[in-house]
Amino acid sequence: MSDSTLRSALAAGAEFDMIRRFLAGAPGGDGVRVGPGDDCAIIEGGIALSSDLSVEGVHFRRDWLSAKEIGYRAAAVALSDLAAVAARPIGVLVSLGCTDADVPEAADLIMEGVTEALRACGAALLGGDVTRSPASLVIDVTVVGHAATPVLRSGARVGDSLWVTGRLGAAGAAVRMLQRGRVPGDDARHAYAHPVPRIAEARWLAGHGVLSSLIDVSDGLLGDAAHIAAASGVAVLIEQGAVPLHPAARRVRGSSVQLDLALSGGDDYELCFTSPAGAIEKIQEQFEAMFAVPLSRVGQVFEGNGVKLRRETGVVDDVAGGGYQHFEENRG
Repeated sequence: MSDSTLRSALAAGAEFDMIRRFLAGAPGGDGVRVGPGDDCAIIEGGIALSSDLSVEGVHFRRDWLSAKEIGYRAAAVALSDLAAVAARPIGVLVSLGCTDADVPEAADLIMEGVTEALRACGAALLGGDVTRSPASLVIDVTVVGHAATPVLRSGARVGDSLWVTGRLGAAGAAVRMLQRGRVPGDDARHAYAHPVPRIAEARWLAGHGVLSSLIDVSDGLLGDAAHIAAASGVAVLIEQGAVPLHPAARRVRGSSVQLDLALSGGDDYELCFTSPAGAIEKIQEQFEAMFAVPLSRVGQVFEGNGVKLRRETGVVDDVAGGGYQHFEENRG
């Protein structure tokens, strides 16, 4: 990798240890502006690229979602990576591995869902691949966008404030209920099945020059804030009492469970970002009126490393590995 290429540090965890091993000694290229470790790679011309896998039994179950919802969700969560660097969507490549039973009806419905997600954010279907899968459904979505000045995870500075869009924990509440064989409320199920990538919101905030770092909340606020902390070489303090709980999360019994859904449940696909102190307050009312999405200040950036959580009692806990991670149970 060339010396001019940026590579963001990743937070701790078995999944990210694996990625670090993959990257050790990996070749780079002169046309790469931002390499591995952020939500998107950025190459010459400001082209933003990212790939996202959706695997049956890991990211979705057929008894939880319809085929159309599976396709929509796979595309939407991939498009959220463009929101996470404030990129303008151009299009996607979709590779579909489906079983014999999926052809033609389920496969057609999956792609209808993909198309719905693309239309919602003005992205094109650029191509892809189709193959037979012997046992389970696999969808790989590669997104292509443009960001002349991408907002990365690595820009947080001491004294910045930490913010999130929307309310957290609804998708986690849906998954929790579905895993227990219960039917989630309509709002919780919709949050899980129909996430909205905050592309327009991210680009608006970036256009107003108020973002110092940015990520989407895919694996939980604690885990994704840890990526900002690692990439920026800072510590992040989250205030428990300021975390905006979704009404669906509040309906789950137990205040500690509610908080865990918001902090670690994942699948929210809201924005988490840092901004210089006082900057967001100047444009908050305008943003919320335009997008009907609340902005919540949930913490602050300090010297140090990692993520800390200040409980409502005033006790400050160090937090490690607070988000969802693949392969964590296999860690030695």
